[in-house]
Amino acid sequence: MSAPGATGTASAGPMPARLRAYLANEHLAPLWAAVRTRLEGNGLNVAGTMDIVLDPGGLEALSGLLAAPVHVRPTGAVRVSLAGLDDALRASIGARGLLAVLGELSGPLNDRQARRTRAAAAVTDLWAGFEAQLTDAGLAGAGWVRPWLAGLRRNGVLTRAGNGAQEGITRAVSVLAVLAATQPLADADPGALRAGLPAPAIFELGELAARCCAQDAHGLDDGEPAASLVLRALAAAYGMDAPGTATARRDLWGTAGVAPDAVSGTVLVWGLRPPGTGAWATMMGDRADLGLVTHITLQEWRAAAGTVPWAEPGAVVHACENPQVLQAAARAGAKRPLVCTSGNPATVAQLAIDAMVGAGVQVAYHGDFDVAGVQIAGRLFARGVQPWRFACADYSGALAVAEAPAGHGTLELGGQVGPTPWDPALARAMNTAGVGVHEEALLETLLGDLGDGR
Repeated sequence: MSAPGATGTASAGPMPARLRAYLANEHLAPLWAAVRTRLEGNGLNVAGTMDIVLDPGGLEALSGLLAAPVHVRPTGAVRVSLAGLDDALRASIGARGLLAVLGELSGPLNDRQARRTRAAAAVTDLWAGFEAQLTDAGLAGAGWVRPWLAGLRRNGVLTRAGNGAQEGITRAVSVLAVLAATQPLADADPGALRAGLPAPAIFELGELAARCCAQDAHGLDDGEPAASLVLRALAAAYGMDAPGTATARRDLWGTAGVAPDAVSGTVLVWGLRPPGTGAWATMMGDRADLGLVTHITLQEWRAAAGTVPWAEPGAVVHACENPQVLQAAARAGAKRPLVCTSGNPATVAQLAIDAMVGAGVQVAYHGDFDVAGVQIAGRLFARGVQPWRFACADYSGALAVAEAPAGHGTLELGGQVGPTPWDPALARAMNTAGVGVHEEALLETLLGDLGDGR
């Protein structure tokens, strides 16, 4: 059987119905499917040969299309020249080549090779533009940038961002440039940057987002590409692991001087009686008299708590890391004021501690004897806070108590403890012992310093 019009005069316009019906014969379907796959993978290059298995009906239809006998090879397949197939279609009454015929039979062809090339070029342009923006922002020479970018390539953050990758980059670089104005993010040596942590508490997340993300106050919300890029950059700059939980992300924002919001981050206080007769000072005195623990938010700090002194110059205000210590102080009716950071200080805690130190109040801090606890303490001590029972002798005493039969037990140290310049022997002792101790192990001693009411 020969193809309709196979030797007739070619004509322009739609493919003749009889020819279309002939080519759409189900027996030729394997031919068109195999040819389409080949062309979509080779850049739509109509060249070379293919071995295709056809049933008797397909062999007959192909022979008619080519106007020549076809020979089945020992493998059971017939070898088809793509160029020969193209020539036959162009010479038919359909007057169109193989690519056009396939498009009419089963839809436009997808040039996967060209698509891959375009995608690769787009990725190259994206990264080149990323580097250019970092250069324009004065951040390209920072010591943390290269490992940060390498990490982004490995973990596919930009790939997952899809069409939002470019916008995410622009927003992230804008945020980092703004933060670099308040901390040495652009420094080639990260030492000075890390020594100044936590960064000064200046920004609220929504305000920073509106400023850097085209007035989009939610541009740095959890899950946004820009937020992921910035947090990974900050982790690289600060020598930390990329945050994997919502809590870790909030803590990292706080370390960078950014409050996730004005109400959830708090500083806990017990027994605080600010001097003065203003409304807030009076309220805090009343709460202290009633034996109430107070959660002070960033919103309260801005509205009232940050406008008055918390203690007289020269007074001592103790601070701890764990709420359990403050709770025990409240239960014992401790006579002296106590501030609790609840782990890494939130923005409001940083502001309060800095304000007290700046006003000449002696803030004395105690925390957990583990890697994270020592890091928190070291950052606070660098800001003028004084150690409170946080030396080598105190660690040894806490370790003995924790390991006693009725003790709290030890915990994972969490890695290697870094330098402890307020007492170099502390780092050596902790790294030698290889264990950490919660600050509750010294609870009786700490409560004694606070003048418990028992």
